[in-house]
Amino acid sequence: MDQYEMRKFDSATMDEPVDGWLFCVLGACSAIIFSTLGAAYGTAKAAVGISAMSIKHPHLIMKAIIPVVMAGIIAIYGLVIAVLLAGSLTKIYSGYKGYLNLSAGLAVGISGLAAGVAIGVVGDAGVRASAQQPKLFVSVILILIFAEVLGLYGLIVAIYLFTK
Repeated sequence: MDQYEMRKFDSATMDEPVDGWLFCVLGACSAIIFSTLGAAYGTAKAAVGISAMSIKHPHLIMKAIIPVVMAGIIAIYGLVIAVLLAGSLTKIYSGYKGYLNLSAGLAVGISGLAAGVAIGVVGDAGVRASAQQPKLFVSVILILIFAEVLGLYGLIVAIYLFTK
């Protein structure tokens, strides 16, 4: 570290706090933690419905696995943003950039949590209902797609905030 960088690192201002990087780390952690929690809840909730449905209709198990796959995609959204945020870390980090990265992580994380809960609830009820009435399968898939899009919206906002 040369003399200029050391002087800049030692003199913290309101615009460039010494701990501006902390907000980027918090954003990366928020992205992966919240989106993974949503994916885990969605997987667990949908798996309960699949298990209950497979007792009477074991031939429909592979058809019913779709909500679990969709819940897993939510975790990938959080992983992408967490890797982007962690890759942008430097020793000198402005407060503005740190706050943007924190909000990017929260955007994808909290929307992933909400999408995971929605996928879990719809997956549980939808798998059971489509086993009873096969005509409902397409409707359940459409509802699952709309629930998945909630996480995608968070990913789009997070990428927009990251690139600012």
